[in-house]
Amino acid sequence: MQNFPLMINGEPVETPQHSEVINPATGLPFASCSQADVHVAQQAIGAAAQAFDSWSKLSHSQRQEYCHQIGAVIEANMPELMQLICQETGKPMGGLNGVGAGMEVGGSAFWAHFTADLELPVEVLQDDDSGRVELHRKPLGVVASITPWNWPLLIATWHVIPALLAGNTVVIKPSPYTPITTLRMVELANSVLPPGVLNAITGDGEVGNLLTSHPQIAKVIFTGSTPTGRKIMASASASLKRLTLELGGNDAGIVLPGTNLDSALPAIFGCCFHNNGQTCAALKRLYVHRSQYQAACDGMAAKARTIKVGNGLEEGTELGPVQNAAQLAIVESLVAAAKEEGGKVLCGGERLPGDGYFYAPTVVAGLSNGSRLVDEEPFGPVLPIVAYDSLEEVIELANDNDAGLGGSVWADDLDDAHALAGKLACGTVWINDHGAVQPNMPFGGVKQSGLGVEFGLEGLKEMTSCQSICIKPLAPKPS
Repeated sequence: MQNFPLMINGEPVETPQHSEVINPATGLPFASCSQADVHVAQQAIGAAAQAFDSWSKLSHSQRQEYCHQIGAVIEANMPELMQLICQETGKPMGGLNGVGAGMEVGGSAFWAHFTADLELPVEVLQDDDSGRVELHRKPLGVVASITPWNWPLLIATWHVIPALLAGNTVVIKPSPYTPITTLRMVELANSVLPPGVLNAITGDGEVGNLLTSHPQIAKVIFTGSTPTGRKIMASASASLKRLTLELGGNDAGIVLPGTNLDSALPAIFGCCFHNNGQTCAALKRLYVHRSQYQAACDGMAAKARTIKVGNGLEEGTELGPVQNAAQLAIVESLVAAAKEEGGKVLCGGERLPGDGYFYAPTVVAGLSNGSRLVDEEPFGPVLPIVAYDSLEEVIELANDNDAGLGGSVWADDLDDAHALAGKLACGTVWINDHGAVQPNMPFGGVKQSGLGVEFGLEGLKEMTSCQSICIKPLAPKPS
């Protein structure tokens, strides 16, 4: 079994403690990785702090070239990275609607190159006879990146590239469920980066607490659950660290009356079930007008029954397993609660036979707000479909949730959809799509879905501090 090392100061680091990594398609370990303790984590932070001085002094164009090189090494090692992603996450190579390991690796390279081309020019706020005011963007220092298990390479890229481009150095800690691809990517990146600029460690909660409280960490960027985000915010508060928190979502999708379901439902299905529903901005609650409710339920259930679920390494697999046993237990609990609360399971609703953490794609009817499956994020292949009677009612239902990451409106009439979109209390609204993030569009949540944004120029700015320089001319000497 191959053991993957940590990366500190440009060198692979083996530690006495190793942790096995489970392939969720088999329930068995396929690799292991070294584990950091607090002492090793201190070394990584120290290396990043030492590298910051020289890295931050490079020109923006020099850092752009380095970030492009990271994108290039991801591209050059795409087959290996795809294999690792498939083994540690369970997602197929291709996947439902092409959302699989190939998309994750290709998307990571694309994102790296796009972000690398962003500029941070000095902004001139005033330039007249009374003076000149310039706004400069300056790097923060060492950034701690803490990433989740659902998109381990893509989200690592989202965190790392803008941080480096802005002149920061990074210590990244991937999820203990999926550390392998991230460790390998950082190893590859260190073949082109100066030592200490990008470091990768693993570890338990004590290591995580060190990253979020250490005085040499200037910013924490975290993607994951809302409860963990609250703990990070509390830990970071003592030193007033900058934070970007992309937390849980329970996104609502609204189908307006009269929408062509033959066209909408296949697209909606992909937005709900890609990556087995294990995406923060997947569509997780579908609201359909009562006049089309039964047709929507029938259509979504019929589609779910056709999906091939299996090992992601097998050709033709559309959905893999739930990534870990703990998440599978949450899915099972929510479906059981739905049945107790009067929900009707139209398809699925059970684990599939065999090894691994497989669960059948599940569609549930007959529930509304107040039911656990509607109110709580399942983060699995389960969709509740809820009937509504008026637009006023459905906006109230969609917004009646602590989460506020994304939402969507589905309609033939784009003007009607646009009029409704602005009434949704969430960070991003899609019309006739859902969860389609892109590198030029800021992305972040409201309410309990986090704070700050990622992507594009706005996301890059969050990796910097502002410095205003106000220039006033001296009065001329008296003659």
